[in-house]
Amino acid sequence: MAIPHINILLTLLFLLLVASYPIQPQEDHAQMATSNLARTTLLETIDCNSACGGRCRLSSRPNYCTRACRTCCGRCNCVPSGTSGNYDQCPCYANLTTHGGRKKCP
Repeated sequence: MAIPHINILLTLLFLLLVASYPIQPQEDHAQMATSNLARTTLLETIDCNSACGGRCRLSSRPNYCTRACRTCCGRCNCVPSGTSGNYDQCPCYANLTTHGGRKKCP
């Protein structure tokens, strides 16, 4: 009659494992879209030249803008869409600063 005891022990062990498993909170669709823009693997890299060309096409100093953008793109592997703003799409890009504490990325 040892079999019922084994079943009870296995059930308790299973419940203990399930109870200790961490549950990840669900992101809403807006957060998922934003975080998916920032997620890349080592194999996925964006074309910084074309991304920064589009970002800096309306700049009054396009060479300066493109150079700074390429540096930021190389570090973060993302560039926000549009010609300005939209920093929420790429937090890494938005948070890079110069030695003087000013925003580095256009």
